[in-house]
Amino acid sequence: MAVEVYQLTEKLPKEEKFGLISQINRSVISIPSNIAEGAGRNTSKEFNNFLGIAQGSSFELDTQLIISNRLNFISNEDYQRLEMQLEHIQNMVAKLKKSLNV
Repeated sequence: MAVEVYQLTEKLPKEEKFGLISQINRSVISIPSNIAEGAGRNTSKEFNNFLGIAQGSSFELDTQLIISNRLNFISNEDYQRLEMQLEHIQNMVAKLKKSLNV
């Protein structure tokens, strides 16, 4: 998803480079990065904490995609496809957190 979102943000208006584009790219890269960092930690509690950060980033991304769509920066088709992917990721992270029993 991160690669797809990065490619999509290349099409956004250049004046959004330091605004919405930057926010979207930071959010989307934060999700897998925090999952990976947490997986490398020594305890389930630490892993759970990083999964929480990844979840937070996913909800930030969700908000940014909604705004981008309402501003007509991304098409309804792209928005719906990304929303479905993001919802799937959010569900997987939630299930992983639950399985840690922390």
